[in-house]
Amino acid sequence: MTDKLMNRDEFRAALENAIKSQSANKAPFSVAWASGRLSREHLARWAENHYHYVGPFADYLGYLYARTPHHMTEAKDFLLANMYEEEIGGDRHTDLLIRFAEACGTTRERVVNPDNMSPTTRGLQAWCYAVAMREDPVVAVAGLVVGLESQVPSIYRKQTPTLREKYGFTDEEVEFFDLHIVSDEIHGERGYQIVLEHANTPELQAQCLRICEIGAQMRLLYTTALYHDYVAHELQIPAEELVAA
Repeated sequence: MTDKLMNRDEFRAALENAIKSQSANKAPFSVAWASGRLSREHLARWAENHYHYVGPFADYLGYLYARTPHHMTEAKDFLLANMYEEEIGGDRHTDLLIRFAEACGTTRERVVNPDNMSPTTRGLQAWCYAVAMREDPVVAVAGLVVGLESQVPSIYRKQTPTLREKYGFTDEEVEFFDLHIVSDEIHGERGYQIVLEHANTPELQAQCLRICEIGAQMRLLYTTALYHDYVAHELQIPAEELVAA
């Protein structure tokens, strides 16, 4: 850990690099999805797992909101607005995810049943709760919003066209993805600005960089596990495709 405080440009670049090196786009499940080689059944298993990662996202933010000091007014406002958008600011995001899941052939009952998520998904969910409840609020924003949420647009921009062109899903059925390409780009940028403003010591900057890297690793691990749990026995992704992702 350096004892030198990075300026905003240096710190921003370091945060981006910490995430980029562990991008979930490199996971074999993501590569197979973007190239149209998954089945609707595989996508149904993704939805059943993804619900239990993103479904409690407003809960993660709620725990973090309660611990964020009052002088970080813009951060508290952002967290509250993010929770509002997830739950009541229009269509509930989890309902949009369930709509997609049902179009893949599964049911609401299967999606909401926690027995249908993999152990790795449970680990990601638990990590999100732990970060929200225990880390310094600035570090927690770095982990949950920068490390995880800011990745979403780059992932979905590769996957969503395939859902329409290859699988024939309707605009209504893929609204979950269209919405998050836009909303999570905004959320991710606001998360960056909060971290850049409030990680004002070398120690906090180092903690934020580390948790961004860990958050990206957690999402990569989660996405890779989906491939090994549900796809690998049917489909093998060549190593050179993963390197190029």
